[in-house]
Amino acid sequence: MQLGINLGYWGAGMDADNLAVAQEADRLGYAVCWAAEAYGSDAATVLSWVAAQTERIDVGSAIFQIPARQPAMTAMTAATLDSLSGGRFRLGLGVSGPQVSEGWYGVKFDKPLARTREYVEIVRKAMTRERLSYEGQHWTLPLPGGPGKPIKLTVHPQREHIPLYIAAIGPKNLEQTGEIADGALLIFPSAEHLEDTTITHLRAGREKAGKTLDGFDVCPTLPLAVGDDKDVAALADTFRPYTALYVGGMGSPKQNFYNQLAQRMGYEQEAAEIQGKYLSGDKQGAAAAVPHDLIDKTTLLGSVDRIADRMKAYAAAGVTTLSLAPAGFTLDERLASLRAGTEALERAGLA
Repeated sequence: MQLGINLGYWGAGMDADNLAVAQEADRLGYAVCWAAEAYGSDAATVLSWVAAQTERIDVGSAIFQIPARQPAMTAMTAATLDSLSGGRFRLGLGVSGPQVSEGWYGVKFDKPLARTREYVEIVRKAMTRERLSYEGQHWTLPLPGGPGKPIKLTVHPQREHIPLYIAAIGPKNLEQTGEIADGALLIFPSAEHLEDTTITHLRAGREKAGKTLDGFDVCPTLPLAVGDDKDVAALADTFRPYTALYVGGMGSPKQNFYNQLAQRMGYEQEAAEIQGKYLSGDKQGAAAAVPHDLIDKTTLLGSVDRIADRMKAYAAAGVTTLSLAPAGFTLDERLASLRAGTEALERAGLA
């Protein structure tokens, strides 16, 4: 199992620190550095900045939002980033959510699976440098009856095949991801529930494509907080607002993928309570309602030995790249967490 680092969103006041974190991860031999986007910083600019100041570590979008870009533009960006980085780019895609898609981009959030499939097909076709033509339900290239004509990508990508990942949570999305992608980007993964909530659906998709999970990258992001084992409860409390935001506030009462995942993990009543409090404006109450067990199972907390044991569990469950989001109020604390991650991987015998 390899390690990655997830920088999250740029512009949160830790930008200089984020670059130092990426550089330390590069020095330590981490496999990939991911950056995210929502409705603030864009991931492409951040990744070009990081790639220019690192040497070996891959840079990946986690994620480029599908409603934000036409698929041909994503192919252009992927080819450019892969060329500039010397073949170190990984393309992560996702549909985002209804609030961002419709509120920020003005793109209707409907038929996300079909849109994702068409998007991936167009991106991959454009990357082959064939003349681009496509007829689908959501995209038709060139537009019929107009002056447009099939054209091809002028940039020569560094590699013929850039690894393509999809952010997936729900069973149908996971199955399609297994079918059409090279990897899956996961959030709130529990090693104890990974087979039922995730792997079984990815495997079904791979089987549809006539493939196995061999070579498919299962890549969850886990928050990491290092400390004494007797302080695990306190460490978990630092992630209460984070968990409450996703389980309670990322979406509407009818459409929150993270809330549905918590329910599938056995936290039906707790997920409903967290969401009810969060959407009513009681964010502190929502955070207090998050069960300690849910946080502990979806983060890496405690001593290096305890984290090593958790890493073993994730590897056994099918994780191939474990991306860390190290907690810390200072740069030194975050860098120490990175080094602890490397040490834990070695103690687990997974390096």
